[in-house]
Amino acid sequence: MQSNIPALAPGLNLFPTLKPPQKTLTFHQISALLITFVAYASFHASRKPPSIVKSVLSPEIQTNSTSGDGGWAPFNGPHGTHRLGELDLAFLSSYSIGMFISGHAGDRLDIRLFLVTGMVGSGILTIIFGLGDWFNVHKLGFFLGVQIVCGLFQSIGWPCVVAVVGNWFGKEKRGLIMGFWNSHTSVGNIVGSVVSSAVLEFGWGWSFVLPGILIIIIGIFVFLFLVVNPEDLGFEALGQEIEMSAQIESNKSLENSEKVESDDAGLLPSEISDSSGAIGFLEAWRLPGVAPFAFCLFFSKLVAYTFLYWLPFYIRHTAVAGVHLSDKSAGILSTIFDVGGVLGGILAGYISDKIEARAVTSITFLLLSIPALLLFRVFGSISMYTNIGLMFLSGLLVNGPYSLITTAVSADLGTQNLIKGNSRALATVTAIIDGTGSVGAALGPLLAGYISTRGWNSVFFMLILAIVLAGLFLIRLAKTEIKGKLNEGKWRWYSVTAQ
Repeated sequence: MQSNIPALAPGLNLFPTLKPPQKTLTFHQISALLITFVAYASFHASRKPPSIVKSVLSPEIQTNSTSGDGGWAPFNGPHGTHRLGELDLAFLSSYSIGMFISGHAGDRLDIRLFLVTGMVGSGILTIIFGLGDWFNVHKLGFFLGVQIVCGLFQSIGWPCVVAVVGNWFGKEKRGLIMGFWNSHTSVGNIVGSVVSSAVLEFGWGWSFVLPGILIIIIGIFVFLFLVVNPEDLGFEALGQEIEMSAQIESNKSLENSEKVESDDAGLLPSEISDSSGAIGFLEAWRLPGVAPFAFCLFFSKLVAYTFLYWLPFYIRHTAVAGVHLSDKSAGILSTIFDVGGVLGGILAGYISDKIEARAVTSITFLLLSIPALLLFRVFGSISMYTNIGLMFLSGLLVNGPYSLITTAVSADLGTQNLIKGNSRALATVTAIIDGTGSVGAALGPLLAGYISTRGWNSVFFMLILAIVLAGLFLIRLAKTEIKGKLNEGKWRWYSVTAQ
């Protein structure tokens, strides 16, 4: 069978000093981390405009200081929030469907070119959506169609960047490294919110055009400089060989741990023999831990994306200290949630590395997020200070497990012992987990659009219910982790207190 070797990034041929031996392995690891960070941050920045312009497209609030301009048809009728929810559903449904396809394709195509295609396509479609303002388009079908196609291009990004990082880094401190790295989602949300809000006064179309141009420019940079595999530069395969060599010292304990998990979860009883070929879709589903974490992410992402798409709208329509904020101020204030999300992702990754228990860490964050959301809803409107503090705490706890599952957990499951460190399975496993989560992400904003007409208390009840269900899917895995760590004697402090 003839191997398909992807071409080296042309930027390295333009600047030969970027190649080994002039540049070390550590340099290229950091480069891969930074390039994929910026790449996916630009994806999220280009997703943010719909949430920022919601309060402009929807019926305006009538206050003493503002007079409504009626919004933008077809989103300004009595069912305007329903139409906005359907717009989110169109994008996120195609995104979730595309995620399964792109992850499977990512194992077989040149990841760098595939990623660039997703970035340029996303940028063009985001710009086209903004042109609806300039050309005075009021057809719902136009906006839905653009969002559907854009969702397909956006779905290319995540499996590609996770596969690249998985290739360049072994399992050691993966939770912490990916906790820092996964802050690209929150950083992208912040950049997208600030950019879209800053130009909103010039017309809502600009809120789409600028992020669209941004992701295209970054896509060109990725095309020039991203190196997908260490082998492309003559280094050893870090995602596979180093992980397998690291297993020698702790092989016995790892085998015992996997036996416990396999017995408890009733999943794959034997190893997948082919360690070099791409793993099958159903085989990936049957890997230990994939299904529970995928369904947990379904509900976790439902909550996270409801905030992503509706938080600026909620802030705009909820008085803080008796005052309704402007569209621009509400969009910028909503970034506090994402700032908390940055710390939450890093903290979850660090804790999970220290205790070596991803499920236990995720459940802890999920449980703590319930009182945080209740406090934000009840006391967030008292003053600006309480609003900022509780929004920050909510973002930290909501995005913690979401960040952990989409990065470290996906990479762990995609390169686990059962498939002998097969890094080619990584994009498929990542796509399954995040694709399943994206179905929940599509459902959450849609439900919020309909339920918000009954009051925001109902929306928060839906979010809390989703958090509870997310935690339930991880109970068995958490019990397995606790049992395994106690048997290995790694949680001696717990054993002493239990006795």
